[in-house]
Amino acid sequence: MNAALDDHQHDLGGVVIGAGTPVVIAAIEGLGRPAVRTADVEPPHADGLWLGADYYSGRTVRIDAAIKTPGEQALALDVLAELQRVHHARRLRLTGGATTDLRLKLPGREVRVLKGRLRKLDADLSALVHGWVPLDLEFVADPLFYGEDTQSITIPLGRISGGGFTAPVTAPIVVTPGPGGSQRPGWIAVDGAAPAWPVLRITGPCANPAITHVESGRALQLTGAIAANDWIEIDTRPTWRSVLRRNGGNAAARLSARSRIDTFTLPVGRSELRWHATDPTNTARLTVTWLPAWPTL
Repeated sequence: MNAALDDHQHDLGGVVIGAGTPVVIAAIEGLGRPAVRTADVEPPHADGLWLGADYYSGRTVRIDAAIKTPGEQALALDVLAELQRVHHARRLRLTGGATTDLRLKLPGREVRVLKGRLRKLDADLSALVHGWVPLDLEFVADPLFYGEDTQSITIPLGRISGGGFTAPVTAPIVVTPGPGGSQRPGWIAVDGAAPAWPVLRITGPCANPAITHVESGRALQLTGAIAANDWIEIDTRPTWRSVLRRNGGNAAARLSARSRIDTFTLPVGRSELRWHATDPTNTARLTVTWLPAWPTL
């Protein structure tokens, strides 16, 4: 469970730093607009500049801080060791795409989360005798800020809800939905201020499932069957982007050629997801989870 944070307190991989802690912060850089990779072109034999697409690079957050434990050298070293320990974990260091969190609490804002890794932790021990250890920290992260609370929805397969036509049919034709028919189960509400990257888990039994975001028309299609109590998870997040079975096996080959997980985002606000599959039991489920995202603090 994440530690509660007060204003000007931050959580670096599970270690709280900032106001009221042994780690005082002088400055934080890198919380503005992230660096941009451009495709600008200077046209030959002409003045001016053709402005191409701009892509955000990773965000580098630099923290100028110091451990302050007056007269307590051992405590200063304990704090330094803890900062090093949490970022030494093998599952974090040796797993491609694995990230830890930098949680930020600033006045007037809910906690915002950066997902990345600590790339630099330099400590100056020349003043350790006074319990003072200057720190130079760098955290490289995804360009977006995320919320702490995951949003999710579980969607059953669509089905005819009742009602219909009774012969003979005469004009005017009035269609009345069955109970609950006006509230389709695929409506979602995405918080934040930037499109969210969802993780979509299809739990069987079903075959040939397809997921469509209604407003954009973007679709994902899987081929083959998913057994009862088995699942396939489509992770669209840029740092993970994968299609995996419950046993950890790679199922990317089952994704149709027209399916683009690199563009399947959920827009901010209210929109609709639909999915269909072959399932005579009508027990298959689609679970969608996402973190709300913001381009700024």
